[in-house]
Amino acid sequence: MPTQPQRTVLERFPAGGPRGSWPAEEYAAAQRAQGTDAQVVMDLGSDQFLVVASTAQ
Repeated sequence: MPTQPQRTVLERFPAGGPRGSWPAEEYAAAQRAQGTDAQVVMDLGSDQFLVVASTAQ
């Protein structure tokens, strides 16, 4: 059975930011510009956007 890649949380952002503001996406884009494969995911349990990066196993 294939295993899920391990992910590291780089930063957390509250989901209730100002309208039109996307700080998690902006942070992830800056990380990608520096060579880190960063993605934004929603953590429903904590109501936060997480910027995550895959880590080698």
